[in-house]
Amino acid sequence: MVAQLLGLHSLFLLVSLFTSTAHAADIIKTGEVVYNDLRVYGVLDRAVILECGSTLPDMYIWSFTKPGTEAIKAIVYDFGKGQKIQKLAQMLGGVRVISNSASVSIDKLPLAAQGLYTCQAVYDTDRGAILYYYYVHLVVRVPVSKPYVIPSEASPVEGSSMWMQCRLEYGTAPLRYEWKHETRDGVSRTFAQGNSSVVNVTDVNRNHTGWYRCLASNEVNQERSDRIWLDIIYGPDVPQIDVSPYSVTERGYSALERETVSLLCQAQSNPASQYVWFYNNSQISGGQQYTIPRILRMNAGTYACLALNTYRNTRSKKTITLTVYYPPDGSPSCSVEPALNHTSLRLLCSWPGGLPSPSLHWTGGRLDLGQDVAGQGHEIDKLTNNITLLQSVVQTSNNTLFTCMGSHTALQHATYCSVRTYSPPAEPVCFAYATRNKQYLMLSCTWNGGAPRAMLWWEGPGGQGQAAEENSNILVLRYGTAHSGQAYTCHAKHPLLAQTKTCRLTLEAPVLMTQRSVVSVYEGNDVQLTCILTANYPPASQITWFNNQRKEVWDTPMKYQLQRAAAWANLTVREADGTQDSGKYWCSASNAVGGTEIPVTLLVMRYPMPPNATLVKVKYSSPKRSEVEVEWKIVDDEEKDRRLTHFILEHRWVKERPARRSSNVSKGEEERSGTPVWLRTIVQDPEVRSHTLGRLAPILTYQFRITPVNHRTIGYPSATKTPADPSFNAYPAVIGAAIGAAIFAAIVTALLLLCVIRNRNNNPRLHDMLFGMQHGQSRENINIPEDEVVREGSEGGIEEIGASASQAPAMAFPRAASPRPASPMSATPTTGPAPPPGDDNEPVNVTITVKATGS
Repeated sequence: MVAQLLGLHSLFLLVSLFTSTAHAADIIKTGEVVYNDLRVYGVLDRAVILECGSTLPDMYIWSFTKPGTEAIKAIVYDFGKGQKIQKLAQMLGGVRVISNSASVSIDKLPLAAQGLYTCQAVYDTDRGAILYYYYVHLVVRVPVSKPYVIPSEASPVEGSSMWMQCRLEYGTAPLRYEWKHETRDGVSRTFAQGNSSVVNVTDVNRNHTGWYRCLASNEVNQERSDRIWLDIIYGPDVPQIDVSPYSVTERGYSALERETVSLLCQAQSNPASQYVWFYNNSQISGGQQYTIPRILRMNAGTYACLALNTYRNTRSKKTITLTVYYPPDGSPSCSVEPALNHTSLRLLCSWPGGLPSPSLHWTGGRLDLGQDVAGQGHEIDKLTNNITLLQSVVQTSNNTLFTCMGSHTALQHATYCSVRTYSPPAEPVCFAYATRNKQYLMLSCTWNGGAPRAMLWWEGPGGQGQAAEENSNILVLRYGTAHSGQAYTCHAKHPLLAQTKTCRLTLEAPVLMTQRSVVSVYEGNDVQLTCILTANYPPASQITWFNNQRKEVWDTPMKYQLQRAAAWANLTVREADGTQDSGKYWCSASNAVGGTEIPVTLLVMRYPMPPNATLVKVKYSSPKRSEVEVEWKIVDDEEKDRRLTHFILEHRWVKERPARRSSNVSKGEEERSGTPVWLRTIVQDPEVRSHTLGRLAPILTYQFRITPVNHRTIGYPSATKTPADPSFNAYPAVIGAAIGAAIFAAIVTALLLLCVIRNRNNNPRLHDMLFGMQHGQSRENINIPEDEVVREGSEGGIEEIGASASQAPAMAFPRAASPRPASPMSATPTTGPAPPPGDDNEPVNVTITVKATGS
């Protein structure tokens, strides 16, 4: 076998490999062969170890034989030069050798790794070479996948057969299946188990309804499927009708009238039954429950419930009889009324209806003693539906209670009604009122309370009266026909009182008065006119005011303001005007008996004429002519009664220069009026006597005038004045000119001095005259030979003496040197005359060489 693995012809070639090494053993002569056969189980995608002895052999080789074939292929070997892993090892799941041993490990076991693994191991011992054969049969087991349930029918009908299968995608046999059933109540039990994946149900019933799942397992693992709901179709069974409230009679069920009766129909069915209700063989409703909120006697009869299973198209029906018992409507009605011309009492008790008819009887007596009427010797006739009792006033005291008791078979308890006889607690009340259209006067007399009700009637002057009526009486008189100052009497009688009571009404026409019949006010102020109603009955509807034009006054905030109460009405005239509001105002009131009115005279006076004012000064405040200062005075201030409230300052333009037109007066306004209009300025403070008006056009000529005002009385305007130009003041101009001239002279002098300093070589005399000759210490010292050369353009120039070039050099006098350094760029010699030496000039020892060139 080893020879075949290595591509050799015989096993002796392998043995020759051992003999070629230094420590090789000859296994042919003295060797020993040991065989080991074992079975290993591995799990798909998991690790497995294939052992080859407990110690590391000197040489080994692993081979693989695929099931169903005889081909032996090497996987890994080690002939003493290190292990060699073949390509087949990768196909078998990544075979690797465990360190310090010949055992191998497969980390992720594939299905292709299942087969026979042979390990040939050679050990070199003192006794000689020993050869071991390890035959490892590897079986790869696959875990079961998550199962799922497939029923033959998801909703089988009760009584039929069905099956359910638990399916797997993969898993190594042998497999075992277990079925679980869970009811609606959450109770779980083992339904079936075994090696078959299919479970058969031969007789399906409603108890099989519930959740089902299967559990699949093998020697590796177990998995549980998801639940499925098995819905068994059945029914409907015969319905059961429950009546609430529950009351059973010989003929079925009963109910009391006006109760809420609920009929509930239940029929076992899946899917749930559809219910239809019938009343006297007529369909009335659908649904499981039928409710009659307030059952009536007409609702009695037969009720049937029909249950339908729409899936199976089956039905069942149940019928019951419902009887309605009802008492008379409401409760007994008790009343008391006068009898025999209000000298006796009649007690009435009535309770009509009911099945059967109710029974009634009276009980009663004095409230304080609690005595029964029958106990007082009075006979009480007991009738079925109505009972009447005549009671003498002499035998009945005030505040007596009588009770009528009614009983019925449909009621658990008796029903009562009571009536109390008593006289009205107060006195009769009389009052009068008129209808809205003022056609009638109503005299009302009431005497509320009491049982039975009292009798009332009217008696009045001139045969005016009204027949007797109960509880209240109204005497109707035509508007204006009542007798003023005479009494109208209302009479009232009650059966429990021996004496007749009365109340009286005396009708009166209204009477008006005012606080002041003549009211004066200054123009522009508010004034109030008063009107008071002193006596009237029935009360007047309202007090009406009429103005000086005899027109009714309404509440208009801009002119009139009315304030009303039950007995007075005030009229306020807003901002009184002498021409419109002066005159007589009328206050009027009327009722059903008569009417009256009174005048109130209003005098609206004008304020006194204000004193005259005159302009004192009208002058421009500046040469710009844009503001004018105006001052005025009052001519007759000594008159104290001629008051002032404000002034009106007016101005207008009178002449326009050709340059421009005034911005304050438009051309259109000027053309419409023909003359310039006066523009007003209101001066509110009456104590002010001056005002400054601005924003004037300088090119226009204006006129001003002042007018005093006392409230709404406007005085006479003053004479017009034209603003004067402001007076000329030369002092500021002279001061300004002097300061300007001084500044100008200083600037010119500074510039002149600067020019002289900069051009002192061109004007030395002017320079010396202004600044004087400079002293010797300020002159230039020549200490080196280079200083003897006179550069062109030097500021310390030399004047030549002599005019011919052939003459010998003459002595020259030096000029005063400038403190500025000589410009090296100047090339023009200075030829001006030298200044004469003065007595104050100190001599300077210099050597000057003058070179003259002839032409």
